[in-house]
Amino acid sequence: VQLQASGGGLVQAGGSLRLSCAASRSTISDNAIGWYRQAPGEQRELVVVISSGGNYAEYKDSVKGRFTISRDNAKNTVYLQMNSLKPEDTAVYYCNAVTRFGNYWSPGRSWGQGTQVTVSS
Repeated sequence: VQLQASGGGLVQAGGSLRLSCAASRSTISDNAIGWYRQAPGEQRELVVVISSGGNYAEYKDSVKGRFTISRDNAKNTVYLQMNSLKPEDTAVYYCNAVTRFGNYWSPGRSWGQGTQVTVSS
C-alpha cells in the first residue's frame, strides 16, 4: 500500500495544520496507519498510529495533547490535525501502513511522497 501525504505548509508557532493521507490505488481500511516525520539531519520517527477501525491511537509524548489522528475509511483517508505547532515540529511528514510486532510498529516497505511542514518562531 503506497500512501501520499498532503496538506503541509508554512505556519507560525502556535498555528495549526491538517494533514491528509490517502491511497489512490488500494484500500486502507484494513490497515493501521502511522504518521512519521523526518527533520533535516535526523532519522525518520513515528509520531502517531491509528488502528484500522479508528478506535485506538498511540501518540509520541511530544505531540500528545496537540496532535489528533483520525480516519475516514469511506474516503480512504487518514488525517492528522496539528495544533499549537512548535518550531521543533518542522519536518517532512509521511504516512504509511504499519504492522505491530510487540511494542514496535513496522512500516510498509514503500514510502510515498511526504509533505513539508515548516513552523516559524
